[in-house]
Amino acid sequence: MTVEAVIFDWGGTLTPYVGVEMVDMWRMAARRLAPEREDEVCARLVAVEEASWARIAVDQRSTRLASLLSAASADLGLDVTDAVLEEAAISHLDSWTPHMHHDPKAVDALAGLRGLGCRIGLLSNTHWPRAFHERFLARDGLDALIDVRCYTSELAFTKPHREAFTTVLGALGVTPAAAVFVGDRPYDDIWGAQAVGMRAVLRPNRAVPAFDAVPDAEISELPELLPIVRRWQEEQSNRLIRPPCGPFVGN
Repeated sequence: MTVEAVIFDWGGTLTPYVGVEMVDMWRMAARRLAPEREDEVCARLVAVEEASWARIAVDQRSTRLASLLSAASADLGLDVTDAVLEEAAISHLDSWTPHMHHDPKAVDALAGLRGLGCRIGLLSNTHWPRAFHERFLARDGLDALIDVRCYTSELAFTKPHREAFTTVLGALGVTPAAAVFVGDRPYDDIWGAQAVGMRAVLRPNRAVPAFDAVPDAEISELPELLPIVRRWQEEQSNRLIRPPCGPFVGN
């Protein structure tokens, strides 16, 4: 089947990998809420977040920011929700903004893929709400180029669970065989997409854990996707028009 859609991971794929530490926001929220318990509250928030990411490796269940804050509040006997959300609104997004930028070649690459007749999707593992990501996509002019954007903070499961992939495929209206996934994580992105029946393209990132998965293709720059997708489309087209082997012999 020809390629009808290309779906991207977000962090490390459409954006450079950014190691902005959440602990800074947790600490500022703790200081705002209970300065006399700053170290305790900060440590609990960090531990709850780390536990949520560790659980993904076991059951791929999504975590929402609200769930993290509820768990931390219960552990501490102190409602941290308002302080964290206020700190996020005032400081944390601002701390990310100078670091968070999309690949400067992303707009042309996505526009080129659309020119090949492909629909574009996004599937990102995150516990942050949609608005956090949409802010950056709109700022850099990518929102209009991405037909469907799925964030696991709104889903029951994260990558590599098949339900995360089938959700974005369903929203795009394509089958797995007609879609390509592009990501930087061999386990979450490559293995996960291939397990559903998609082709998978790796954009290597030395900062993420290795995993024994063999991508269908590998790129270092986003524009390298265009000839790969075009080749797959042409191969399928050639198979469809290939004449039967040998002459037909009638009665």
